[in-house]
Amino acid sequence: MMKAVQLITSGRPLELRDVEIPSLQSDDVLIAVKAAGICHSDAHYRAWALSPDEKLPVTLGHEISGVIEEVGTEVTNFNVGDRVCVHYLISCGECEYCLMEKEQFCTSVKMIGNSLNGGYAEYIAVPEKSVFILPEEIPFEPGAIMMCSSATSFHALCKARLKEGETVAVFGIGGLGMAAIQIAKSQGASEVYAGDINKEKLAQAEHFGSIKVDASEVDPVNEILRLTNGKGVNVALELIGLPQTMGQAVRSLAVFGRAAIVGLSNNPMEIETHTDLINKETEIIGVSDHLASELPQLIKLVQDGKLNLDSVVSKRIPLDADEINSVLDRLENFGGEAVRTVIIPSL
Repeated sequence: MMKAVQLITSGRPLELRDVEIPSLQSDDVLIAVKAAGICHSDAHYRAWALSPDEKLPVTLGHEISGVIEEVGTEVTNFNVGDRVCVHYLISCGECEYCLMEKEQFCTSVKMIGNSLNGGYAEYIAVPEKSVFILPEEIPFEPGAIMMCSSATSFHALCKARLKEGETVAVFGIGGLGMAAIQIAKSQGASEVYAGDINKEKLAQAEHFGSIKVDASEVDPVNEILRLTNGKGVNVALELIGLPQTMGQAVRSLAVFGRAAIVGLSNNPMEIETHTDLINKETEIIGVSDHLASELPQLIKLVQDGKLNLDSVVSKRIPLDADEINSVLDRLENFGGEAVRTVIIPSL
């Protein structure tokens, strides 16, 4: 038996349960979880975003790193004792989207920590194809959070087609935002503007080379336009999931600018179609998850020190339902939660 913190009923607090250690299929590996990040998406999954046909209970948690404890009979690329991190999408590998390497749209895709049991547990079983070696240079906590927050920011910048010398605005300086700032810088962005209402996060973002836009004191769109001499930015990332900040991301764009919308929301955004879209030929780009093919590049950025996630992990908690629910409550209410909280089952 093992401990797992599970969603039993949608819209209700998670509960700590004793459950069976997962059994392995022939192509699975069993991972002893060393770190599991708490993502803002997990608050949405707890509240409303699980698919209606998904069966409860389910163990949340899709940012996972650990050590392989056991391998299936057909596993060839991993051994017991390997340090690993997990790509949370389980795809078929055969449909038109998988053949395009766009597995987030796989016709039978399953997501760890949503439709499959995730990492808020002592152990997790994962297909070999969703596992990546975690280099010794990367601690388990950064190794966990890079598999969602950093990977999604990396994918968003790829979708936005950021080019060297362009300017970037990042709306929301949590785990995704801190990673986005550093990745944009590593890709040659000339300036990165960091927008948030949390002064501590803004100070940390400045440490990574961004220019702060304190939305608690100024209108972020007006401030970005002032800082760019009225031009706006080439790329804007919305990482919060609020219609208000989605609109701000679009309005902050320069001519031919691209807004990549990442944050989850079930409410519509509003824009002035002529002023904000047509008159500048801007683009609004939806960003869904990330791709397995992008992860080796991301891992190399962390391994080489170009993406520093150590300070992004700002809080560590045990595998405790009350503490996890408290973090999710603050995330759900945009209550100034620490940049990234990570569950350490061994605490």
